[in-house]
Amino acid sequence: MTDLDTITHYINGAKVDTASGRHADVFNPAMGEPCARVALGTKEDVDAAVAAASKAFPSWAATPALTRARVLFKYLQLCQEHTDEFAAMLTREHGKTFPDAKGEVARGIEMVEFAVGIPQLLKGEFTDQIARGIDAWSMRQPLGVVAGITPFNFPVMVPMWMFPVAIACGNTFVLKPSERDPSPSLLHAKLLKEAGLPDGVFNVIQGDKVTVDALLDHPEVQAISFVGSTPIAEYIYSRGSAAGKRVQALGGAKNHMVVMPDADMDMAVDALVGAAYGSAGERCMAISVVVAVGDAGDKLASAMAERTAALKIGDGMAHDSEMGPIVTAAAKQRIEKLIGEGVEQGATLLVDGRGCKVPGRENGFFVGGTLFDHVTPDMTIYKEEIFGPVLCIVRSPDVATAVNLINANEYGNGVAIFTRDGGTAREFVRQIQVGMVGVNVPLPVPMAFNSFGGWKRSLFGDHHAYGPEGVRFYTRHKAVMQRWPNTASAGAEFSFPQMK
Repeated sequence: MTDLDTITHYINGAKVDTASGRHADVFNPAMGEPCARVALGTKEDVDAAVAAASKAFPSWAATPALTRARVLFKYLQLCQEHTDEFAAMLTREHGKTFPDAKGEVARGIEMVEFAVGIPQLLKGEFTDQIARGIDAWSMRQPLGVVAGITPFNFPVMVPMWMFPVAIACGNTFVLKPSERDPSPSLLHAKLLKEAGLPDGVFNVIQGDKVTVDALLDHPEVQAISFVGSTPIAEYIYSRGSAAGKRVQALGGAKNHMVVMPDADMDMAVDALVGAAYGSAGERCMAISVVVAVGDAGDKLASAMAERTAALKIGDGMAHDSEMGPIVTAAAKQRIEKLIGEGVEQGATLLVDGRGCKVPGRENGFFVGGTLFDHVTPDMTIYKEEIFGPVLCIVRSPDVATAVNLINANEYGNGVAIFTRDGGTAREFVRQIQVGMVGVNVPLPVPMAFNSFGGWKRSLFGDHHAYGPEGVRFYTRHKAVMQRWPNTASAGAEFSFPQMK
């Protein structure tokens, strides 16, 4: 075990191991064996990272926005050059297929493309002569040290939802990536330094709950961004807010796709296969429930059963793999347990993904594509976020019943409707209580220049992630009024001032 590479912290421009002596194995899920080990940080490690970020903040905040943007532009170019390296890390430590991993990197790079436009995005407003001799303007200023706590399923892209905009706005950043796949965080750090980012502006703390709590409690951390499951999002939000921090905490999902009888069935099935089983269902925007309206149900169930059973499952680096392994043995066990509960509770199991074995990768954490029909809202497989390659078909008599079902769900991350009827689609978009909606689009993840976020228990906090909302989250609004002494004074005023 000692010959495994150690993935360390990155503090003040240098790699630093933890003094705790605590490490955890990082697994290659396709092999089912460790491929590296990661430092598990302490409160003292967090203190060191925050101190470095705090020290770097005044100078970085005072750096002209255009200069900051140029550093990010160089980083953008380096990311493009290292796309395959990022993707290979993803496949090795997460398990997603290599083409899927490259897609993740591409969506992350788009965030940097947005962030390099920061001079335009930070412009304030000016009003001349609001009263005699007085002008007013507004400006947005950085917060200080901000932190991001990111999940295992998008270890390249989700940090890029946060730090490019945060840094562009003049903040300094501490990233706490998932301990399941921590390598990309250090490649980000390396490329940012190569691009000319001053030491201390971007830091990485590896670890588990110890480091998370230390960031939440640290008095110098001004804001926390988080993406992960709903119970942890709620915890992050409540603990961070109690400590006086600004928090955006994105939680879990139970994304539905409504298929109307008039939908293009081939298009809907193609969309579903990718949206339910892509990345082994380990996406917060994965479709995990399809609501078949009217006579769409039988056609859909038959076509999906055929496609699900034919999925090519294997090592993510294999050229023909459509789906890779689950991230950990514990996650695989949990998913298989939930499949068993679905059977016990009376759902019809059309395709069973349990006991999936891949030749040459017998120890890998694989679960095959799984399809249930006749699922009802009282079943565990409907209520829980499974986060695996399990798709539930729910039958609905009409679109109104489908809308009521989705609106009653505690989550409100993503939803889609497949139909040829514009009137139905329009009403669906208006009435659905979900943050991101697709019309004949299964995964409606907004582009970098919009913002990402769910409703209800899928988001805690006021701001969605990245895009214009990200700029607002990582800056504070300041209003300024100005008068110069060449204006004659009217003497002291003791009544509430009025502009005249």
